Amino acid sequence: MDQNDLIDTLNDLVENCKDGEFGFRSTAEHTKTQSLKQVLQARADECQAAAKELQTLIMQLGGKPADSGTIAGALHRGWVATKGTLAGYSDLNMLEEAERGEDTALARYRAALKEELPAEVRAILQRQYEGASRNHVQVRSLRDQERARAAA
Repeated sequence: MDQNDLIDTLNDLVENCKDGEFGFRSTAEHTKTQSLKQVLQARADECQAAAKELQTLIMQLGGKPADSGTIAGALHRGWVATKGTLAGYSDLNMLEEAERGEDTALARYRAALKEELPAEVRAILQRQYEGASRNHVQVRSLRDQERARAAA
């Protein structure tokens, strides 16, 4: 992979992280449970830190780092707001949307990890992928708990 392709791949992941940060902050704003709000804010902070780490790496490689999310991410957040308005911003709805966002994040990391990457870049991306995987598991678990609570 040449330098420009590597920077493009990393910038794609910066946008991915920004989408996650904005998405988690948005869902946290609309949840009703304080403990859930704290969990989602913590996930947003982790996404923000991951983006900063990638932006630093891009600058070290001589590239210009992305500083915003994707159009698809913005559309998803708009959908969350619309769905939340229609459904009354239930915690379950917010968790379902957060999980959908995490599905996208994991797919983007998997695609990046299939590329030929320098070892140090691969190590960073693998670590961030594992963090996104933990986020996904946690969000799915919280969603399942909320589904059970709603059904009771």
